[in-house]
Amino acid sequence: MIGGSVASQRLGLWLGFTAYLLWGFFPLYWPLLEPAGSVEVLAHRICWSLLAVAALVAVTRRWSHLRAVVADRRRLGYIAVGAVAVGMNWGMYIYGVNSNQVVETSLGYFINPLVTILLGVLVLGERLRPTQWFGLAIAFAAVVELTFDYGRLPWIALTLAFSFGTYGLMKKKADVGTTEGLALETVVLAPVALAYLLVVHAGGGGTFGHAGWLNVVLLVGTGVITAIPLLCFGAAATRVSMTTLGLLQYIAPIIQFGVGVLVFGEDMTTARWVGFGLVWLALLVITAESLLFRRRAAARQTPAEAQPELV
Repeated sequence: MIGGSVASQRLGLWLGFTAYLLWGFFPLYWPLLEPAGSVEVLAHRICWSLLAVAALVAVTRRWSHLRAVVADRRRLGYIAVGAVAVGMNWGMYIYGVNSNQVVETSLGYFINPLVTILLGVLVLGERLRPTQWFGLAIAFAAVVELTFDYGRLPWIALTLAFSFGTYGLMKKKADVGTTEGLALETVVLAPVALAYLLVVHAGGGGTFGHAGWLNVVLLVGTGVITAIPLLCFGAAATRVSMTTLGLLQYIAPIIQFGVGVLVFGEDMTTARWVGFGLVWLALLVITAESLLFRRRAAARQTPAEAQPELV
């Protein structure tokens, strides 16, 4: 049991649910930032996230933890690569939402668990069981089918999936706390983001301060809405099992898909339904196999070795 008591696990479950719930409704926030373009929104998100997380580090007095990470060049390297990956992920997500392609962004996060498995094989040398290979084959067929339907590779979805998968891999390699990790990631990205904003505003093209006070509040709010779900997720990860987190992660793309279809009225052709259906089938196969494998492994443990899980 990761978090200790049942009460701690229950708290972790709600924190994880909250994180993915907030991420699921993100598509409703980014259009409110118009007339700011996607790149400007991304730059503001990075800069205000840095301020938000810096305040959090100060309040929680985690400076010593931060200094310990900075002193480790190996972990800093992983954090730097992760920062570039998450910056790419944030930017592509904002672009996808603001260009009315919310459904395709949801596809990216449906594919993400499958990409994470693939990266584990290619980068970490992990070995897959036959059923897992079968699930990946179904997912590959889905991408091929959707490519024909879109008339192009679903590059927004693939970029989101591979960038977030890479980010997760770098986080695993760095083994850094959520707060310290986000602080250093935004430190890496902030100079470029700030330079961009200064150049844009110097040329009279920025919207900050020129599109009303509500626009200013919402742009500043990008830092808060970035930090809150990440902190909820970090707290949940220490309290519940990876199996639980793995199941919770489907909440966000399900909500995003619903927002895209029901709120923004995006078109879903028959072929697109088939492609998404194949992705969902792949996830169902891999998730069911993983749960079954874990339960069998737990059944082979002695009572002293067995650890209760909240699933």
